[in-house]
Amino acid sequence: MALGRLGPGIDWRLLAGGVLAMSFFTWLSYWSDKRRAEAGEWRVPEATLHGFELLGGWPGAFLAQRQFRHKTAKISYQVVFWLIVLLHEYVALDFLLGWKLTRALV
Repeated sequence: MALGRLGPGIDWRLLAGGVLAMSFFTWLSYWSDKRRAEAGEWRVPEATLHGFELLGGWPGAFLAQRQFRHKTAKISYQVVFWLIVLLHEYVALDFLLGWKLTRALV
């Protein structure tokens, strides 16, 4: 909803496509990391996975965690993941409210 209100000059299909592409890329990264973990090979760094989540791929990360049962038992990883999700939701809500929350903090 927040993406749709960014402005009349921005095509919502491009925004939705960007979110879907980043989510798919993040999902692929989780899939690759899971396969590498099972094979005992070099792993995708957690910071890289979190970076992809922060860039908008958190929905794909959420789905991959459930589908592959990957990174779900590691509490420290989950704390950072859910903080990233909360950050995205906070920014979206604050944008919809006209940045009232951010202005109240300053």
